[in-house]
Amino acid sequence: METSRIPSFYKKSVEERRDLLRDMHGLTDQDINTLAEKEALSPDTADKMIENVIGTFPLPLGLGLNFLINGKEYVVPMAIEEPSVVASASHIGKVVREAGGFTTEATDRVMIGQIQVVGCPDLQQAKDKLVAKKDVLIENANAAYPSIVARGGGAEDLEVRILNEESNSAYQQMLILHLYINTCDAMGANIINTMVESLAPMVEELTQGKVYLRILSNFADKCLARAKCVIPPELLRTGDFSGEVVRDGIVSAYEFAASDPYRAVTHNKGIMNGIDPIVIATGNDWRAVEAGAHAYASRNGQYGSMTTWSVDKSGNLVGDLELPMSVGTVGGSIRVHPIAKIAHNILNVESAQELAQVIVAVGLAQNLGALKALVTDGIQKGHMALHSRSVAIAAGATGELIDIVSEKLVEMKEIRVGKAKELVEEYTK
Repeated sequence: METSRIPSFYKKSVEERRDLLRDMHGLTDQDINTLAEKEALSPDTADKMIENVIGTFPLPLGLGLNFLINGKEYVVPMAIEEPSVVASASHIGKVVREAGGFTTEATDRVMIGQIQVVGCPDLQQAKDKLVAKKDVLIENANAAYPSIVARGGGAEDLEVRILNEESNSAYQQMLILHLYINTCDAMGANIINTMVESLAPMVEELTQGKVYLRILSNFADKCLARAKCVIPPELLRTGDFSGEVVRDGIVSAYEFAASDPYRAVTHNKGIMNGIDPIVIATGNDWRAVEAGAHAYASRNGQYGSMTTWSVDKSGNLVGDLELPMSVGTVGGSIRVHPIAKIAHNILNVESAQELAQVIVAVGLAQNLGALKALVTDGIQKGHMALHSRSVAIAAGATGELIDIVSEKLVEMKEIRVGKAKELVEEYTK
């Protein structure tokens, strides 16, 4: 792909956009037909994915454009129902690319499996025995899932913690074993759960306790992805607002979120507006990513901003985002869901690490887009203009009438279903 810059892409018809994708990404006729199908995920396939299937629930699939990350171009599939998110991400993608693009990095793909042990006669002695048998436990864990070892991953380390040692309650005192597992390009839930379940008998024998939970942790703080952007203030100029005013407003807005959980929740929801749609589109577990991200935002004892925004010595706006990112490019529904497979083809990432980096870059972009709007014209101006199409459809507009009613609602600054119904009745008389 030569570039992710596709001017006026939003003005093209859905069919024209698909034709562009065919040329840019080498999509097959079958891929294009799948995107065009009303029911791309068939009930038969859906019935094999979950239980008690009665149908499917489609979401709009759009493309985040203009993303330049570590010098590479990305067109980013985003599955989301909320208007303005894709437009905002694409707008900020363009701003940041003019400043040189996003820089990103990721740690090794190390996930955590937990084993809970209760009822140990001596917690410290039990801990010491597990630590002494560390190499044997790791070896046995890898024997339970040899295919991940063959791919260069597998269990690499472990640690043991004692929880609530001073408590008098047998329910509260417990030993927790953490098994650290490199899951390579898989999210790894099945790998991790298989490994920790396989160790339960040996752990009980060593500790003389009872193993209850043995399962992965979605707080994947050993599996991090980071994104950064540095933007000269002149690129932030908006209408009558100078770049410096916008820059300072964004930093002040960040400080609000960093200091107040009530603001931080909404601030971070905006970040997840950029993250979740990619996680969903690529067939990954967005609930796990959400849970890990919000836990990470609380790691210092108070829930705060996931991003940081500051001004460097040259007066540039600097944004950073670091989050756990337990996503994969293989396994699960990733290679089962037909749209997820196409999304991976469009993204053209070579590893789960690369996918994680793209995701946090878009999350950072979405946060900047929201803050930029909030400190200038307000969030509603752009959002409601895009929302007007949904309002027109809800009022019964179809075909060309959708755009006519939508534009009139924006012009009148009355983006309400009631007003839209009046316009539909007026135009269809």
